[in-house]
Amino acid sequence: MQDILKSEKNLAIWYMLTTSKKHNPQLGMFLGLSDQLNQKHPLYLLAHKIQWSVFEEAFKVYYSEKMGKPSKPIRLMVSLLILKYLRNLSDESIVEQWSENLYYQYFSGEQYFQPTIPCVPTELVAFRQRIGESGVELILKESIRINEPPDDTPSASVVSIDTTVQEKNITYPTDDKLYKKIIKKCWKIADDENIDLRQSYTRTVKRLSHIQRFKGRKEGAKDARKASKKIKVIAGRLVRDLARKLPLDRLGIYLPDFKLYQRVLAQKRGDSDKIYSLHEPNVKCYSKGKEHKKFEFGSKASIILDQDTGIIMGAFNFTQTMHDSKTLPQVLEQYERLCGKEAGEVFVDRGYRGISTYKTTQINVPKPNKKISKAKRKKHSKRAAIEPVISHLKQHYRLCRNFLKGIIGDMMNLILSAAAMNFKRAMNLWRTEANRCWQLCYMYLVAVYQTFFARKLKMTF
Repeated sequence: MQDILKSEKNLAIWYMLTTSKKHNPQLGMFLGLSDQLNQKHPLYLLAHKIQWSVFEEAFKVYYSEKMGKPSKPIRLMVSLLILKYLRNLSDESIVEQWSENLYYQYFSGEQYFQPTIPCVPTELVAFRQRIGESGVELILKESIRINEPPDDTPSASVVSIDTTVQEKNITYPTDDKLYKKIIKKCWKIADDENIDLRQSYTRTVKRLSHIQRFKGRKEGAKDARKASKKIKVIAGRLVRDLARKLPLDRLGIYLPDFKLYQRVLAQKRGDSDKIYSLHEPNVKCYSKGKEHKKFEFGSKASIILDQDTGIIMGAFNFTQTMHDSKTLPQVLEQYERLCGKEAGEVFVDRGYRGISTYKTTQINVPKPNKKISKAKRKKHSKRAAIEPVISHLKQHYRLCRNFLKGIIGDMMNLILSAAAMNFKRAMNLWRTEANRCWQLCYMYLVAVYQTFFARKLKMTF
């Protein structure tokens, strides 16, 4: 019995989860959401664990009482961002499901059911742009606080760090695709500005595309190469023709686009800083080295995982193609900014060779060493736990394909994915702890029976 009841934490949880449901006084026959919902539901508990006042205090500087129509509550917008990544939904889907789900509405601060959508999906885009990178980092910091145990001591922590590629929402890039997109955009600019092109090449581009389609036939590859060169020439002609005929006041509007088109037309196969997408020019190519997928197009993401608790302690995005060891300074600075302390030890894979220390943090890279201690060998083995975490982030928390635009969209998508996984970790723990409490009750009754009654009722012959 002493072994069962020695944990005060389990007893406190058991008392909290087995107490009777609290009712709020209501006037009339209409009940609030708090009386209709299951108060042991993880989403219900998470709504009371998050300190919403932190977000309201930090984000109120982005609002003004004298400009535009009244804005939406800050708690509502933050909760929609959390639910979007927690349930792996798009902006349109989360707004639609919010009007159907009572737990979503209670999580957002509503006390009564609202049958309408909370906002239009584009307001989530504007809110993300308003709070910026520092705002989503605050959400990640709150998710770390919820998961940290209450008796946490400020001792030096042991973390694992690894990088992955956050793919952008673009098609597999080829030169022919980019040339044809440039031609279509030139046609659109000419229609919008009422410009008569010297020649539109509409039928010519269609005929050349037909030739490229049959490059697998006999001598079709030679004709396809000639067609590709011709399409590139046509794209350059259209760009120069528009640049000559556009008025000066309108030319300045399209000048950044024309410079981008010129870079695409001038780049070669072996260039290092190539353009892979017209709407996402900052996308980089990363060699994966796998047979099923040789290249990935997006940005590099670095994840920090605490080895003792399994909490994601940081997530930083890089748009440059840099060596893994060069990413550690910025990643560790973010860890210090979010956790308020420096990491004690960092365990990485062999891709980080070249750096051994940063400030007071020791960087441990695995290498052949017969004199390594068992404790350190175990920490190297625990580093592998970050691999399934990255896989879960990609499959369940919208890191597999990034739909947010620009460099700032890459950073926001990564940080919100990490925060959502931390929130989900806390919700899963509350669910398993509730089951554990019932197991403790059962074990307690069994122990009482075996201690006081089993011997007295034992049958003898």
